[in-house]
Amino acid sequence: MTYDQGLAQRVRERLGGLDGVTEMRMFGGIGFLLHGNMVLAVSGDELTARVGPQGTERALTRREARPTDFTGRPMRGWVTIGGPSLVEDPVLDHWVTTATVFAASLPPK
Repeated sequence: MTYDQGLAQRVRERLGGLDGVTEMRMFGGIGFLLHGNMVLAVSGDELTARVGPQGTERALTRREARPTDFTGRPMRGWVTIGGPSLVEDPVLDHWVTTATVFAASLPPK
């Protein structure tokens, strides 16, 4: 599976000022890590955001989010955001910020 290069670039721009950000090919796309902890992934035209187990329920109240499901079982602590909603900068900004705040709360790997 390929990933949306434009969406990946927009994520890069938002994470660009942070120390400790790296990229890794994963989930059939590209993942963004902060000090070794996964933050976000772009796969196809969708974004997968790490919101943490305590943040899942709240994240799913947003219209554009759905449970992340790669294996037939939802992944607790992760949500997937549909591609069409990501054209809106405030939507992308929300998810990048939410996922980054959670990842920053974790100890570096």
